[in-house]
Amino acid sequence: MRLPVPGPRSLAGQLFAMQAVLLAVVVAGYALFTYLSDRSQAEEAAGRQAVAVARSVADSPSVAAAIRTADPTAALQPYALRVMRDTDVDFVTIMDPRGIRWTHPDRDRIGERFRGHTEQALRGRTFTETYTGTLGPSVRAVTPVRDGDRIVGLVSAGIRVEAITRRVQSQVTALVGVAAGVLALGAVGTYVVNARLRRHTHGMNATELSRMHDYHQAALHAVREGLLMLDGQYRVALINDGGRELLGLPAGAVGSSVAELGLPPSLTGALLASEPRVDEVHLTADRVLVVNTSPVSGGERRGTVVTLRDVTELQSLMGELDSERGFTQALRSQAHEAANRLHTVVSLIELGRSEEAVEFATAELELAQALTDQVVAAVGEPVLAALLLGKTAQANERGVELLVSDDSRLDDGLLPPSLPARDLVTILGNLIDNAVDAARGGVRPRVTVTALTEGGAELVLRVCDTGPGVDPALAEAVFERGFTTKPAGPGGRGLGLALVRQAAVRHGGSLTVAEADGGGARFEVRLPLRDTGARGAAAPGHARAGGPA
Repeated sequence: MRLPVPGPRSLAGQLFAMQAVLLAVVVAGYALFTYLSDRSQAEEAAGRQAVAVARSVADSPSVAAAIRTADPTAALQPYALRVMRDTDVDFVTIMDPRGIRWTHPDRDRIGERFRGHTEQALRGRTFTETYTGTLGPSVRAVTPVRDGDRIVGLVSAGIRVEAITRRVQSQVTALVGVAAGVLALGAVGTYVVNARLRRHTHGMNATELSRMHDYHQAALHAVREGLLMLDGQYRVALINDGGRELLGLPAGAVGSSVAELGLPPSLTGALLASEPRVDEVHLTADRVLVVNTSPVSGGERRGTVVTLRDVTELQSLMGELDSERGFTQALRSQAHEAANRLHTVVSLIELGRSEEAVEFATAELELAQALTDQVVAAVGEPVLAALLLGKTAQANERGVELLVSDDSRLDDGLLPPSLPARDLVTILGNLIDNAVDAARGGVRPRVTVTALTEGGAELVLRVCDTGPGVDPALAEAVFERGFTTKPAGPGGRGLGLALVRQAAVRHGGSLTVAEADGGGARFEVRLPLRDTGARGAAAPGHARAGGPA
């Protein structure tokens, strides 16, 4: 039969056993020290008592007078017994200088030689010693009896060691009771403390805790997503490498308050919120982050766990996908219209009206070519030209006229490598989409796009619409993430203008809104064409603007 091998004790159990043993050793050591100290003090007190009694008897005139008589025992024996009774000593022995007893508690011992040392007393000194006499071991004092300058006798008073031990034992009994009480109280306190520790460590032993810490550290630095842990006072308790990179925080961010990290206001508010946040999109200076928060509680709020995912690239690709989807829808509608026109041309030919068929076909081609020539002549940059053509067709399908202003002029090759076409698509595409949405439903809805350079040093992208415009009181709010006047869609709203401003600020530019000529809104983006070193170094106020539309 195999006996079960006990597993390692939990950390709380090990600490309890260690503390219990340590407490027992301390209490036992203190009790032993106190016992020895009390015994030594009791022996010293007995010696002082014996000296006081011996000197009192030796200095008594009646004792000196009785020694001068023919039979000193007759007078001294009753006196010695009375002194023993009154002073609570075990014996008082009066003897001649040779050590022959005149008194003794046992009358049969009178006349015998005193057992002990008397040399120092014969030299006139009082001393104490522990010696085994006729009554057993005792602490005694011996002092001379003087008659003038002569030593005519000796007095010894003593207390048996057995009596001293009985005195100490009464104190030891109380000491043992106190020590037992202290030990019991300490054991209860240790148990309570370790029970609390056991709850906090979930009954794990030191090896398991160490292994969990190693796993925790490995997992913390292995994940690419950002992980941030806040304590109950919303201070950074822990942050991994990914979190520092996504939030742009220094290595010494641990211990700092969330409000001191310099994050955008919307992101700071999400981190300080007491309720959980699920898949919220927030913008920093140059990133789009998906934030999830979950409070940690165990009867009380202990902190918050925050996860961060970088979806900057994903958001950009989604924007491009939306543009491509719009282009596809525009091409589909154009294909439908082209099919209708082609059927018309074929029908005219079948009816023998060839001249009308040629005239109808060339008119449509001239209209399409004129639109293409107008856009390409104004905007030579191929990506922006393609975007404008696609958006024109898309706006036309939605009943909005999209025009490129006559003063637009943007030649190919003017854009520096530091200004990628993807960011231009994000900026201009979102502005046009917002303008088309705002202009729809009005009388003769129209969106006007202007793209030009000023002095060869600055790119200006301006989009005007004939919509209701923007309330001047909301001129800054429209750039905040989450601001929108449109109904919420399945993917959420309020991110377009925030992305535009983020892209503009990332390249050292600006985004403003004003009232357009004739009503509506005018959004204008200005981007430097020279490398000013401002890319990625956005001003704090701009970097925290987030989105809308």
